[in-house]
Amino acid sequence: MMQLKSKVAVITGGSSGIGLAAAKRFVEEGAYVYIMGRREAELDKAKAAIGKNVTAVKGDVANLADLDALYKTIESEKGVVDVVFANAGFVEQKTIDQITLEHYDKTLNINLRGVIFTVQKALPLMKHGGSVILTSSIVADKGLPAYDVYSATKAALRSLAKTWTMELKDRGIRVNTLSPGATDTPIIDGQFTSKEQADVAKKAFSGMTPMGRLGRPEELAAAALFLASENSSYITGIDLPVDGGFAQV
Repeated sequence: MMQLKSKVAVITGGSSGIGLAAAKRFVEEGAYVYIMGRREAELDKAKAAIGKNVTAVKGDVANLADLDALYKTIESEKGVVDVVFANAGFVEQKTIDQITLEHYDKTLNINLRGVIFTVQKALPLMKHGGSVILTSSIVADKGLPAYDVYSATKAALRSLAKTWTMELKDRGIRVNTLSPGATDTPIIDGQFTSKEQADVAKKAFSGMTPMGRLGRPEELAAAALFLASENSSYITGIDLPVDGGFAQV
């Protein structure tokens, strides 16, 4: 039985990595998916990879007009949103002595403000019993040097999930966070200036993970599907770490 049959899902950051893997899985399970991303070429590739039951919308979650356009499209085409996977994120390594106002603003605008308004603007279209999933991170719990501002935004999402659980409980809307560990996606490569540096980092992260490897986007997508579906109907306000044990032991 399809776990998301006839559901409408929104996935930000849906053109690559975890978001793309989740979009593919949601469609396989019967959903119609709207993916949002900033780069048109990546969106086109993602749409082709998903193959069916998908609309790609170019936009930046930090731009409220782009979010308005996304939900206006959904309202006119479907009239409802069942699942919101607020997955768009930005990471740039800077230690406390390196943080600039530009870095701070960009990180918060995407990782925190973008998530808040992605969810807020979806609510008028969400019917009773919907699911909201926020992509947090294990760095909200585990101190990693140079992830200062990023980790603060991800910890904030955990707090928001708990608050929204209480605010939206009368509407039957469940809110949970999903916390990836080191996962083999373009976001790791984007933190480094060369492939060699990225490969060194991936090896180091693998060595720090009890399971001895990086996570796969498909593994995170499976967890997102669980939180989106009725299989988690009595689960709300939690954080689900999918990290190979990285932050657990």
